[in-house]
Amino acid sequence: MARKDRTADDGAEEKDREKWMARFQVRLAMQPGVDRAVVLQAVKEVTAHCAETGEQPRTAFGDPDAYAVQAAERLVPADRAARERRHNAVVDALDAVRKRAGEIAGL
Repeated sequence: MARKDRTADDGAEEKDREKWMARFQVRLAMQPGVDRAVVLQAVKEVTAHCAETGEQPRTAFGDPDAYAVQAAERLVPADRAARERRHNAVVDALDAVRKRAGEIAGL
């Protein structure tokens, strides 16, 4: 019976690890200036740490959303992140103008 419980625990830990990693990757990719290389580097770091220590990502790094922000701040050059934020602000402003113009025109 104890063997079944351990197998169930292993499955639950693996599922939690997969969910944490998926959420972390999505949230990281949403950060300003993050590209594929940054995501791959961060995932590699998390995976290596967990393999070396045997810790689960949630135990080692906490909330995946918060850790994604921290990883982006550490891995993305500040000037690139700032440029991306400015670009996003311009795109958002243009979208708002386009939407308002459509409302005025009755589209």
